[in-house]
Amino acid sequence: MHRFANPARFLKIARPMTGWLFWPGLVLLLGGCASGLFLTPADYLQGDTVRILYIHVPAAWLGMAGWTGIAVSGLMQLVWRHPLAAVAGRAIAAPGALFTAICLMTGSIWGRPTWGTWWEWDGRMTSMLVLLFLYLGYIALANASARQGQGGVSPVTAIFGLVGAINIPIINRSVVWWNSLHQGPSITMRGSSIDGSMLWPLGLTLFGFTLLFAAIVLMRMRAILAQNKVEARMQRLTRG
Repeated sequence: MHRFANPARFLKIARPMTGWLFWPGLVLLLGGCASGLFLTPADYLQGDTVRILYIHVPAAWLGMAGWTGIAVSGLMQLVWRHPLAAVAGRAIAAPGALFTAICLMTGSIWGRPTWGTWWEWDGRMTSMLVLLFLYLGYIALANASARQGQGGVSPVTAIFGLVGAINIPIINRSVVWWNSLHQGPSITMRGSSIDGSMLWPLGLTLFGFTLLFAAIVLMRMRAILAQNKVEARMQRLTRG
């Protein structure tokens, strides 16, 4: 990974990759959502309400995957001193928080007709809400680091990202460890409880959202590096 530590080398690769990730991701996302809305059958119990899963499930996956990326970036920053790790962590935080918020909102919309309530303080929903608060705290710490001229995130922020990763397995296993209104795992290593006619559009939206997420992170990394370059130039001019 240190081959891409040079910002110029990284940008040379990131610029074309942004488009390569964004446009296929958008096509897969739109195709999956259209298929989920118009081609798949309604659920025999939940009816058409179940179609929200094509947004809810990818949002939940990316909320957790985003924080995993932050933790990995923090580890690379603290252990290997990778110069772009801090920039990557800061770039992941905002889209990760956005998808976590989308997960919570779509879950509430789905829960109202299914459970008869907008919110239930069960393990899955509560731990996901904690994840959103962790994202907001990370963003605040990262912004404070940027204002202090550190460019990416401080070591304290990186440690916060690593400690917050404890919540990821809690989210994943919450429906197994505690009695919950939330349904159990639908897709496991043993297979899927979702019917095949409804599963394939979910795969399209999952892959499409993931590609879009990666493109957004690359765009944000490029923007942060450009901002750091401008700020460094302004500092040189001020000192001169």
